[in-house]
Amino acid sequence: MDILRIILAIILPPLGVFLQVGLGLHFWLNILLTLLGYIPGIIHAIWIIATR
Repeated sequence: MDILRIILAIILPPLGVFLQVGLGLHFWLNILLTLLGYIPGIIHAIWIIATR
């Protein structure tokens, strides 16, 4: 299941974070990072998926 989340995080970072933690602080932070730059959003999403 983590592989699917990582693939989704590369395509659409907030979706990968949402599937991992729901509508919490990390989800909103990831949306902000994705809006500021696509790569920071991907890095944050993969980090959240890998550590939880």
